[in-house]
Amino acid sequence: MTSDTSFQDTDIVEEHHFPCDQCGADMRFAPHQGKLICDHCGNEAEVEIGEGTTGPWGGNAIRELDFDDAIRNRLPKEEIEETRVTQCPNCGAQVEFSADTHADECPFCATPVVTDTGTHRHIKPKGLLPFSIGEEAARDAMTKWLGRLWFAPNGLQDYARKGRKMEGIYVPYWTFDADTRSAYRGQRGTIYYVTVSAGKGRTRQQQRIRWHRTSGSVARFFDDVLVLASKSLPKRFTDALAPWDLSALEPYSPQYLAGFRAEGYTIELEEGMVEARQIMDAHIARDIRRDIGGDRQRIDHVTTDVSDVTFKHILLPVWLAAYKYRGKSFRFVVNAQTGKVEGERPYSAIKIAFAILCALIVISIGAYLYALYGEGGGAATGFAPSTGGLPINK
Repeated sequence: MTSDTSFQDTDIVEEHHFPCDQCGADMRFAPHQGKLICDHCGNEAEVEIGEGTTGPWGGNAIRELDFDDAIRNRLPKEEIEETRVTQCPNCGAQVEFSADTHADECPFCATPVVTDTGTHRHIKPKGLLPFSIGEEAARDAMTKWLGRLWFAPNGLQDYARKGRKMEGIYVPYWTFDADTRSAYRGQRGTIYYVTVSAGKGRTRQQQRIRWHRTSGSVARFFDDVLVLASKSLPKRFTDALAPWDLSALEPYSPQYLAGFRAEGYTIELEEGMVEARQIMDAHIARDIRRDIGGDRQRIDHVTTDVSDVTFKHILLPVWLAAYKYRGKSFRFVVNAQTGKVEGERPYSAIKIAFAILCALIVISIGAYLYALYGEGGGAATGFAPSTGGLPINK
C-alpha cells in the first residue's frame, strides 16, 4: 500500500467502529440481510450509502477520478486516506487488523504475523461490491469443490469438514475508463484454390492466400477495465473468479467493512495502467481484424491515442481459507458475489501410488483374460473356435 507518490498533507488515521445503539457491542455487516447486525443483542441497522452521483438511470453512480491528476499528485486531499495495516513477511499482503489485535495469521498464506503500528497512505476506495454470500455458504462451496479432489490428502478433507473459519476479505482492484482511437496498417488475405498434381495422373485442390495492403482506423470507449491491485494471491486465482458484476458496485461506505478485513493495494496506479493498456490493446487488435475483413488478416503497425483516462479504486469481496500442508501454504478463494471457487491443490503421494497400483492390477487382469480367452486362447476352454463351439474329437 506504500506509494512512491507523495500526496498532500497527512490525514488522520481513521478507525471505523459501529457500536450498537442498544447494547454498545460492535455491529457487523451481514451479507444475507444487507444490513448491520449486532451479534450480541440482535439489533439491526441500515447501511448508510457512501457518497456518489446520480446515474443516468437513477441510483448511485461512482465518480471516476482523473488519471493524470493522480500521477501528478493533484488529487484532492479528501481522496487520500491513511490506514493501519500489517505486511505479511511471507506473501507481502497488506491487511488491516483491528487496533486490539497484536498477533494473528495472515489470511492469504496462514503465516503467523505480529501486527505493527505502521500507517500507509493511499488513494481511498471509491466503490465496492458488498458481500452477497455468507461464510456458511462459502464453506459449503469450498467443501463441495474439495470433494472433487480425489487425490487431495485426507488432512485437507478433514480441514474442510471441521469447518475452520474462513476470512472475509475485500481485495483491491483498479478500474480504468478511456477513449481510444487507433490508426493501423495491415493486410487483408483472400483465400483461393488452385489445382495441382497429386502424382500418378491425379490432381488436388491447394489453398492459397492473396494478400492486399490496407489501412484504416478504429475507435473504442473502454469502461471499467478491471485490474487486480494486489500481489498476495496468484493472478490465476483472481482471473478464475471472474466475471464480476460491476453494475452492482456501491459507493464506498466503511460500514460494509464491519466484520471483514480489507487488503491494501500493492500495485500502484501507473503499474495498473500498464496492464490495463495490454487488455485494451488486445481488444483493439480484435477490432482491427474485424475492420480489415477478408478471410485472413495481418496487422503490421498500430498507433493508438488514449485520452480522457479516469480510474476508480474499488474493493471486491472474497472468502479465503489458507491451509498448511507439509510446511507449504495452500489457498482457497470463493467469489463472495457468485460462489465460484478456485484454489491450489496439494496431492497425496499415497493416494496417487494407490491409484497407480490399482491401474496396474486392472491392466494385468485384462492382459491375463485376453491371453486366456482372446486370440489363440480358445483351446483352453475345450472348444474349437473354428467349429462354432463344438467339442473337439480326439
